[in-house]
Amino acid sequence: MAGKTKRKSERELKPKLRFPEFDSAWTEEPLSESAKIINEKAGEKKCVFLSITSGVGLVSQQEKFGRTIAGKSYKNYYVIRRNDFAYNKSATKEFPQGYIAMYSGDERASVPNSIFTCFRVDEDELVPEYVDYLFHSNHHGRWLQNFITVGARAHGSLSVNDDDLLAMPVPRPTGKTSLAEQRKIAGCLSSLDELIGAESRKLEALQAHKKGLMQQLFPREGETLPRLRFPEFKDAGEWEERTLGELVEIRSGQSPSQYQLDSAGKYPFVKVEDLNNCTKYQSVARQYSADTNGLVPTGSIIFPKRGAAIELNKLRLSEREILMDTNMMALTPISTCHAEFLFYAICQIGLSSIADSSTIPQINNKHIIPFRVLVPTQPEQERIAACLTSHEFVVVAQSQKLDALKTRKKGLMQQLFPSMEDAHA
Repeated sequence: MAGKTKRKSERELKPKLRFPEFDSAWTEEPLSESAKIINEKAGEKKCVFLSITSGVGLVSQQEKFGRTIAGKSYKNYYVIRRNDFAYNKSATKEFPQGYIAMYSGDERASVPNSIFTCFRVDEDELVPEYVDYLFHSNHHGRWLQNFITVGARAHGSLSVNDDDLLAMPVPRPTGKTSLAEQRKIAGCLSSLDELIGAESRKLEALQAHKKGLMQQLFPREGETLPRLRFPEFKDAGEWEERTLGELVEIRSGQSPSQYQLDSAGKYPFVKVEDLNNCTKYQSVARQYSADTNGLVPTGSIIFPKRGAAIELNKLRLSEREILMDTNMMALTPISTCHAEFLFYAICQIGLSSIADSSTIPQINNKHIIPFRVLVPTQPEQERIAACLTSHEFVVVAQSQKLDALKTRKKGLMQQLFPSMEDAHA
């Protein structure tokens, strides 16, 4: 804390990018020099019970779980206040060494003592928001990986010693302008976060608008006409009920052993997890050669045939010829059915409506062939598809803009903070 003798690292360092008004040296010191562990218990006093969402931060248990899960154990919860930090020792994919979040609320709050370590920084030495962004970059994870062994868990959480956590080196500028530079760095990243937040809300609004539009452009259950119809089709009559078996050719995927792996091959082999890559599959590295019997034509609707991905409605319209693995199926519309229209129709219906209702949802030919859908004339199909596709272009463009901002932030953080690897090279 303030007033103690500082133990500086043997090597001073500087970030790659600095604001021009600052030129003092940088150093790193153990977290213990400017922070202390918090062990205050909630007892009988009223608190807001918090949990943590990786990549988001501290949220109320009511918000995350829909209820308070503290139970009688709340008396032993650790109490935290504004600008305190809570280290959740549960591993996630993005933060395998656990996640550290700063509490930004004004109410007295508490977190479970079983999986959290809490600490408070000396604000005369470290700006909390600056340290928070340092943890966003997983600075703590790169340090703690040296102390956490595989499978080292206690009561469901990673086994991390408080002394190892406090020994973590924290880079910061030195001198009289140290706090000012820390605040400038935090302010810069905060401004970018505000922009990312605004663009995220815009994306959510566009997605909600598209979803609402789809609900109006397709008839509701039990009806044969949509609530919203283009003027040129208002007198076109009711939509016709057809079975999917009449509208599509059905294909099932095969094992990659059925195809020839060939660096010169032009057909990507697509798995269920690749459905997250929109429709182009540019990131699928393995290319195959195949005879025409195994190919899925361009314009086919591809989707998982079993598992949770059905509930998540993961389906895509293939924009090139592909090969699929055994966990996927494809519907190729016949000439009288517009591919994009049918794709949006199934998006609106939901894959789970087609699947069976077993514990693990499954879709096969016996579910697809008799499933009934409503279709208008082909010109109206094309008009609906064109409308929704134009909206999809806007959604994709906004999503790409948001991804670019997140990438920019990640790159900026890498330059505004010295890397631990450079410091200990």
